[in-house]
Amino acid sequence: MNIPFYKFDGAGNDFVVVDNRRMCWQPTEAEVSRICHRRFGVGADGLMTLDTVGPGQWTAERGPQPDFVMHYYNSDGRLGSMCGNGGRCIAAFAHMLGLGDNLHFLAYDGPHSARIQQWDGSRGIVELEMKPVAADGIRRCLDGWFVDTGSPHYVQQVDGLSHFDVVGEGRRIRHMAEYFPQGTNVDFIEMQPDGSVAMRTYERGVEDETWACGTGVTAVALVTGCTRLSAPGGKFRVEFAHPQPDQTTVHLIGPVSLNFTGSWTSSAL
Repeated sequence: MNIPFYKFDGAGNDFVVVDNRRMCWQPTEAEVSRICHRRFGVGADGLMTLDTVGPGQWTAERGPQPDFVMHYYNSDGRLGSMCGNGGRCIAAFAHMLGLGDNLHFLAYDGPHSARIQQWDGSRGIVELEMKPVAADGIRRCLDGWFVDTGSPHYVQQVDGLSHFDVVGEGRRIRHMAEYFPQGTNVDFIEMQPDGSVAMRTYERGVEDETWACGTGVTAVALVTGCTRLSAPGGKFRVEFAHPQPDQTTVHLIGPVSLNFTGSWTSSAL
């Protein structure tokens, strides 16, 4: 089977994206992990398929039908939870497919909306509305905070972020089953003199540091209240909204780039 793909990144957080509306491809763990492998495959932090909304996935009572469904797979091959940068990248992909500038889609954690702020054909700025988080959804944990922003995140402030052992310490915390039975992503942060926040993330499912993490940026923004954040791969801006008095939503705004296109022959496995 020949699988056409598009390679995107959102501030260095990179993905293989497939238009699956007609192929109805159901990738195996082995296929996903091989495609994402940086030596034997295309190389990516994850793989996404853009699918049509299936029967029973949406009802008229919930409003207009979403434009598509986003399925996200971690680079270990397993179906993942919400990915913020992935959501921004797949929105840019949907825009390229002619689905519009203002998009609505279903993901692991429910419906999302996205807006293409800028796009020149291969790069631009994409805004994504993340799921609302209840006021009591942020809790103190260990030496930091825990919040679920579509994916679980533990956030901890540290000194000397630039030389901090993100992989070693992140892996240790990620596997603390007594606190995180399903595992967690781990974000280390450091306040900057200009009032912004610098952050680095150890991602569950990738099992390594990634250059950026959208649900992590969302978690850090909620914990700190900061609207300007930077990861190793780029800078983000966030806007806070309050859909209900006891809820907060973050609009995640940052860069997206189309790197290249290609095709993968699944028999190569």
